Amino acid sequence: MLDKTDRTILAELQRDATLTVDQLAERISLSRNACWRRIKALEEAGVIKGRVALLDAAKLGLGLTAFIAIRTAQHEEKWLEKFSRAVREFPEIIGVYRTTGETDYLLQAVVSDIAGYDDLYKRLIARIALTDVSASFVMEKIKETTALPIDGA
Repeated sequence: MLDKTDRTILAELQRDATLTVDQLAERISLSRNACWRRIKALEEAGVIKGRVALLDAAKLGLGLTAFIAIRTAQHEEKWLEKFSRAVREFPEIIGVYRTTGETDYLLQAVVSDIAGYDDLYKRLIARIALTDVSASFVMEKIKETTALPIDGA
């Protein structure tokens, strides 16, 4: 169970993972050593999985986000393993989710433009048999965050 101090540490690190232990300890009114021990414990428990830099996709020439809905008639373990291997090899695909309902899998991809999506689509269908593939393209990002709702956990 996470206590209030752990939740505060996590919230601060989600806002700015570049904070030093000293800066974080000062922000949350905790000693440097106690703060460091808590961070290490959260890492060892797998609560903190890593620390990354968040990049601006558009400034890197990846201005189009696509959500790709996939349906398949194949639900065997062997097919799933092949599918999983295939999608992991596409750097443009940044999220893959097995879902309930009409769609079997939902993929999130970032590409340069429609031509970039078309290239991804062609490479994907060449690698794995799919029953139906449809895509929706993001027109406007109203909210996008990596921060988890710490207080609701």
